[in-house]
Amino acid sequence: MESSITKEDAVITAYRAHGWTYVRGVAPHAILGELTGRNIAVSPHEMAGRTSGCAKGKGGSMHMYTKNFYGGNGIVGAQVPLGAGIAFGLKYENKPNICVTLYGDGAANQGQLFEAYNMAKLWNLPCVFVCENNGYGMGTSVERASASTDYYTRGDYIPGMRIDGMDVLAVREATKFAREYALNNGPILIEAATYRYHGHSMSDPGTSYRAREEIKEMRETRDPITVFRRKILECSLVTPEELKKVDIEVDKEIDKAADQAKKDPEIPLGELYNNIYIHPDPDYTVRGCDPSIRVISH
Repeated sequence: MESSITKEDAVITAYRAHGWTYVRGVAPHAILGELTGRNIAVSPHEMAGRTSGCAKGKGGSMHMYTKNFYGGNGIVGAQVPLGAGIAFGLKYENKPNICVTLYGDGAANQGQLFEAYNMAKLWNLPCVFVCENNGYGMGTSVERASASTDYYTRGDYIPGMRIDGMDVLAVREATKFAREYALNNGPILIEAATYRYHGHSMSDPGTSYRAREEIKEMRETRDPITVFRRKILECSLVTPEELKKVDIEVDKEIDKAADQAKKDPEIPLGELYNNIYIHPDPDYTVRGCDPSIRVISH
């Protein structure tokens, strides 16, 4: 998807935002620093030439941001009306850009999505709604959670298409089409059929509601990286040695970033109450923000 949009286009997604944060331009060190609650900056001068947590270590896994990337949102489905709002802003300012608004199959049943669809179509906002259908919301299959699993039709008056979310090239071409459509005609909906190999969270082993054989088959036959690797090898676009070199370089980069993130200092206690209001010392008393009760770091 990132290869089919521009850096001036906007993206907003749910709380599994690590991959999007990286492709939107945040360095691995800053992502891992955010995951581990690191914040090395006290002033812009001290920050010069260095990066740590991309949200000052305060957002953690769920809340990561950068220019034209609006997170990383923790409330299921709440990013969808926000995405429509971002698209409204782009249209209001006459910018030739779109907002890619992503959500999962579980969030697809939220009422606020349909409200966002309605307003997006009323105003023909340049919004590409993307339902990432991985087959399971929490520990429940889509068939048990949705009366209709044709998520691409949920927009009703908004056109939709269903694509193979495990096919890199299919996703790229569908996104190109959707971007062009949204700029000229208003909102469009994509359902990307994908899959998750692991549990939904740390407390979910991911095997109590599906067979291990199902996961194994998906890994072996539909994994997007494996399938794409096979395609470019068969077309002689790359050699096995070149791909091996890429793997080694990536491993080195991530190991270095992880080591640096662990060495960076954690957020100082005094940062707890900062960034709540635009002015550091408001002229009214706010619990936890009043200078007389400001937390002091030691």
